[in-house]
Formats: sequence, structure tokens, C-alpha cells
Amino acid sequence: MGLIILLVVGGIIGWVASLIMRTDGQQGVLLNVIVGIVGALLAGLVVTPLIGGAPITSGAINLQSILVSLVGAVVLLAIINLFRRGSVR
Repeated sequence: MGLIILLVVGGIIGWVASLIMRTDGQQGVLLNVIVGIVGALLAGLVVTPLIGGAPITSGAINLQSILVSLVGAVVLLAIINLFRRGSVR
């Protein structure tokens, strides 16, 4: 059950991050889920120990973990855009 919730929340986070970075038309549902989950993992490893709290990958779904995961997904999309286009946009 936790994996299904992680996939759904990761997909939503990836979709919102792609809307923020204006890359929604370039990627599909699968890439949104991947970006959301990888962004959540990166944020859970880097940002969460600095500010405290539980990462979304541990099953704690609250406003703080969702916002931290969204920031991680946006940063991941910015890095992808930097390598793909040479600019963040």
C-alpha cells in the first residue's frame, strides 16, 4: 500500500513541478512519476536532515514533506533542463 501511495504522490509532485518549470508538454505521466519520486528521494537525503522532519519516502505524508519533495523535484527538473538545453529557463 505504501508503494502505491508513493507512486501517486510522486506523480502529483512531478506534475506540479513540471508545471512550475514549464516542461509539462514535453514529458508524459511516467516521467512525471519518475521526477517526483527521484526529487523526493533527493530532497529526503539532502534537505530533510537540515530542517528536520520525516521524508515522504518513509511514509510520512504531511505538508512539510510534500513541500520539500516538490522543491527537490523542481531542482531536479532545473538540473535536467540545464544539461538538455544549456539553460535553466
